[in-house]
Amino acid sequence: MSDLRDAAETAVRQCLALDPEESCVIVTDDKREPIGEALYDVASEIDDEATILRYPPGDQHGEEPPAPVAVAMADADVFLAPTTKSISHTRARGDACDAGARGATLPGITEDVFTAGLDADYESIDAECDRMLDLVEDAEEVRVTTPQGTDITFGIGAREWLADTGMVHEPGDFSNLPAGEVFVSPETATGTFVVDGTMRPHGLLDEGQRLRFEVEDGFVTEISDDEIREQVETAAEEVGRDAYNLAELGIGTNLAVDELVGSVLLDEKAGGTVHIAIGDDAGIGGDTDAPLHLDGILREPTVEVDGEAIELPAVDR
Repeated sequence: MSDLRDAAETAVRQCLALDPEESCVIVTDDKREPIGEALYDVASEIDDEATILRYPPGDQHGEEPPAPVAVAMADADVFLAPTTKSISHTRARGDACDAGARGATLPGITEDVFTAGLDADYESIDAECDRMLDLVEDAEEVRVTTPQGTDITFGIGAREWLADTGMVHEPGDFSNLPAGEVFVSPETATGTFVVDGTMRPHGLLDEGQRLRFEVEDGFVTEISDDEIREQVETAAEEVGRDAYNLAELGIGTNLAVDELVGSVLLDEKAGGTVHIAIGDDAGIGGDTDAPLHLDGILREPTVEVDGEAIELPAVDR
């Protein structure tokens, strides 16, 4: 428990900077209760009225939490959400931040990732995010290529690049924990991307394993993997074409993550990687509501901004 305690201290005191005058709610589920309890223990030492809510794990990443959870998040000053299924890209999380709550989600977090991922210098991550934002924030077009066959071009349009720094100190601020990425929901995209790192439901891909996706005018048109295709097709039964939306382009900025471990939450933050997501983007500046958000991590990317290659965070792997 001491390792969980140390990580919880970093999350509550450094990343969220919880104040005794603020209200705090911990949102967790039956499978992530030990992490939720560790966060609650630290928060309750600072905030006498800290609250913990637990509910059954959702069926899909991006699925809305129960209504009472959404209300509690919106009513709090600070929220932390270690859950099995991601609520990062939900209306509940977005509405809470719109109401002035600041918070962090920890989707799919495990005890190992919690203790390893929170052992980082978040001021350095913040600085690396600022550097990357300077390079990409005025981009009209971004092209990503990899030796594995990725060649995809994104039209950014009027969409805003965002930073996930882990430093969540102002009303309405939001971050994943562990943190470290800059990302955007592009207006459109066309090309091919090949995932060779980590992607649900597979976790860390085997050496030589590749997941190939074809994209046209902002929508995925072909998926090489049967399990991922089935997830998207199931979501499409509910929301139609929006399930195939090309939702996100992200660049990892956490130099403390020097190897991929099979956790999307951690691996998408790895410095020098790129991740591309399918599905919901309503919580990150887009306009598509979908009951899934599937990130795939790409190794060895080259990123060109308006025709010029940029220097990505460098990590020896």
